[in-house]
Amino acid sequence: MKEKILIVDDQFGIRILLNEVFQKEGYQTFQAANGIQALDIVTKHDPDLVLLDMKIPGMDGIEILKRMKVIEPDIRVIIMTAYGELDMIQEAKDLGAITHFAKPFDIDDIRAAVRKHIPQKAN
Repeated sequence: MKEKILIVDDQFGIRILLNEVFQKEGYQTFQAANGIQALDIVTKHDPDLVLLDMKIPGMDGIEILKRMKVIEPDIRVIIMTAYGELDMIQEAKDLGAITHFAKPFDIDDIRAAVRKHIPQKAN
């Protein structure tokens, strides 16, 4: 069974880039452009890891993270932000985010973080 990654970002290009990278790495990927889609995927597919953008129109990353933790308290979340909002990053970490990346990020750094933090399943 493949490990599952959910990519949540309102920017289509970033979702496609991360989707391609992690599919090539052998993960099953899901994409969401907003909080409603993200929470639906978490409920139906129980991803092993979520890459979550903080600045999403409608429901922001903090609210999405809070609601994900209600659905799945042990969900692993890596946050991404294009903004240097340290208070938002700190709040996300207080809510259980495991690390964060500022955009533009180095794809190899994100790849390494995913490998480090995704639970390894026995085959």
